Parts: sequence; structure tokens; C-alpha cells
Amino acid sequence: MKNESQYNLFISIINGIFFLLFLLFCIDSFTNVDITNQELKSVVYFGILVSTPIVLVVNGMFHKQLNPKIKSILFPFLVIVFILIIGPTKIVFSSRVWKTNNVLFINKENQNLKVEFQMQDMGALGYNKRTVEVLHHNKWFMTVKSKNKNFELNTNWIKVNN
Repeated sequence: MKNESQYNLFISIINGIFFLLFLLFCIDSFTNVDITNQELKSVVYFGILVSTPIVLVVNGMFHKQLNPKIKSILFPFLVIVFILIIGPTKIVFSSRVWKTNNVLFINKENQNLKVEFQMQDMGALGYNKRTVEVLHHNKWFMTVKSKNKNFELNTNWIKVNN
């Protein structure tokens, strides 16, 4: 009985970490919130690639009854399908953070709100470039809003001379 409770604790911890990684991956990939810390982003992106098959195997092996086994392997199986649809190489190349090259404008009222020109290193594929309005929340996360290069200036923005 003690071994079974240890297995259940182990499975719960593995599934919790997996769910957290998947949640952070979805937030970074599909919302306007970006992870700005390279170590965290690498852990999330590579963690989702590595942990998905591990969680699928662990959940399949440790559950004795069929009904809990099916329920516990359904989510990791769907994540594997999701990864295959997106493409593992695209996930690997997207695991780099956006780095600020130039701060173009700073908001007068909120110094954390800036318009920045950013680049993302894609390895052998070159660089992605973007101009965005950025609100830095902390050293791990920022919210971005796309801007075209000729966006409208109003009196709330101060031009930064680079």
C-alpha cells in the first residue's frame, strides 16, 4: 500500500510539472505574453518536447485499471498530436527569446511601456524582426502589441535617440 501511494505521488508530480510546462508553452505561443528569460523559455519549450512521451509512458505503466489509464494518457497523447501538427523543429527554433535591439519610444506616464525594435535568433534560419509596443511586467514576462514602423505618435511618447 505504501508503494502505491508513492507511485500516485510520483505520477501527480510528473503530471503537474507537465501541465505547468504545457500551460506556459501555450501562454507564450498563443497569447501576447512573451517569456523574456532564455533559461525559462528553453526549459518550457524543450521540456514540453521531452516530457510528453515520458508522461505518456509513466501514466500508461503505473495505472493498473483501464479507466484511469485511458484518462491519464489522453492529455499527453493529444499534446503529442499537437506537437506533430506544429512540428518539433518549429518548436525548437521558436525557443529563443526576443531581444531588444533599439528602444524607439518610451511612454511618459509609464516608463515600463516602450516601443522596441526586437530580433529573435533562429539559428541557421537567420533572424525574425519585429517592432512592438512592450510592457515589461518583470524579468520573466512581457506583454507585446504589434506596431508598424510608422505608427502614430501622440504626446504620451518620448522619442529615444539611439
